[in-house]
Amino acid sequence: MAKDHYSVLGVPRTAKPDEIQRAYRKLARKYHPDVNREPDAADKFKEIGEAYDTLSDPETRARYDRFGADYRQYAGSAAGTGGSGGRWGSGGPRPGPRPGPRPGRGGYGNVDVEMGGDVDWEDLLGGWFRQQAGGPALGADHEAELWLTLEEAVRGGKRTIRLAQPDGETRNYDVDVPPGVLDGQRIRLAGEGAAGREGGPPGDLLLTVRIQPDSRYRLKGRDIYFDLPVTPSEAALGSKIKAKAPAGTVTITVPEGSSSGRRLRLRGQGMPNPRGLPGNLYAEIKIMVPPSLSKEERKLYEKLASASDFNPREEQ
Repeated sequence: MAKDHYSVLGVPRTAKPDEIQRAYRKLARKYHPDVNREPDAADKFKEIGEAYDTLSDPETRARYDRFGADYRQYAGSAAGTGGSGGRWGSGGPRPGPRPGPRPGRGGYGNVDVEMGGDVDWEDLLGGWFRQQAGGPALGADHEAELWLTLEEAVRGGKRTIRLAQPDGETRNYDVDVPPGVLDGQRIRLAGEGAAGREGGPPGDLLLTVRIQPDSRYRLKGRDIYFDLPVTPSEAALGSKIKAKAPAGTVTITVPEGSSSGRRLRLRGQGMPNPRGLPGNLYAEIKIMVPPSLSKEERKLYEKLASASDFNPREEQ
């Protein structure tokens, strides 16, 4: 008697898609034949894969919920046979991966941004199944680095990059960079990798984002820090200063009596976050004096020095 797919994955029948995906990835890591040498690991691995393949597709899951173990015979002549349009089940391999973002990635237009993880288990596990079954197989992924300035990472937008091909030629790729992408994240260009085997779909092009060091800005998480040069009078009297920031020009209010090192926060004006709150922009006061003084300036500074009894060393 076939095991219940929900029981195989250890999830309730009311489980949401992300719960099913998490359960599958956890079990697949545990029972993958490359890491588990138990005699029944391969069989268990296939069982987990079949359960996930059924429950991860809304239409197939609906048939399974309604008809149970006999759900394949209600999918039409192609279902479960490994033929054109059929999904992979006990009857044979599926032609290729399901469309859409892969696990662990968030969608952005035609581009998926991988949010973390060094191993693409969907590629690894799906590839193993197709190798065991033979027939069409997904092409290999290609990888490259995408270098961005901090401004480009903050603002996002379209970029065109040129990459060398295996045959020695070069090719241009159009990339939609999502605003707020971080160093180390990967952007996936679906179908731009190596050609598939025996008519299988092509792999993807995975671009690892690298943000260039910037002499003006410092990025910490999603917060951006920079020095704000001000004159002594601007710091002492207070002022409003326009300053260049990665996302554009901002107006900063410098409170009266500000000293060097004081940090002013502009809430939400740091690195955008497509999945939550954006970072903040921090301007750190840096009082600057003229490298040389005119005669009039010197007289005024001397007058100020004689009139003021402020001694910053007494504060230490």
